[in-house]
Amino acid sequence: MDDKDRLILYILEENSHVPIEELATMVELPAHDVEDRVRALEAAGVIRKYCAVIDWEKAGDGAVTSIIALKVSPERNYGYDKIAERIARFREVKTLRLVSGRYDFIVVVTGRTMQEVARFVSEHIAPMEQITETATQFVMKTYKENGTPYDERIAGERLPYSF
Repeated sequence: MDDKDRLILYILEENSHVPIEELATMVELPAHDVEDRVRALEAAGVIRKYCAVIDWEKAGDGAVTSIIALKVSPERNYGYDKIAERIARFREVKTLRLVSGRYDFIVVVTGRTMQEVARFVSEHIAPMEQITETATQFVMKTYKENGTPYDERIAGERLPYSF
């Protein structure tokens, strides 16, 4: 991976719908070279998925999001991997990260109501024998998601990418 690949990644992370021709102009390469690079990055698993950032509240289908911190007893011979695989299988789990600090995992969970999220945590997450402690926080308002500001007053001008 070189600086051109990294620049392509930064641009696609900001807007995955940039046409190849425009992307090629931005990175100063021929369009067919950029297309080959993007395909290679996808095949290597560097580009994992393209997705939209949706403001569900504006779409009229608001969901409740919570951030759950988990303290876990790692399994012998597997560490945190087995419990992470088990937690990641739930459709409610949007993000799962192993972190440093007081807690071991940070889990982002969504549901239709606070009660639904609370029930999910109490019925599915907390009873797992490797989980020794949970701390659930509900998201009150989102100002920025995956690099996208939700409030136009915050959006402002983006700085250009450079190396």
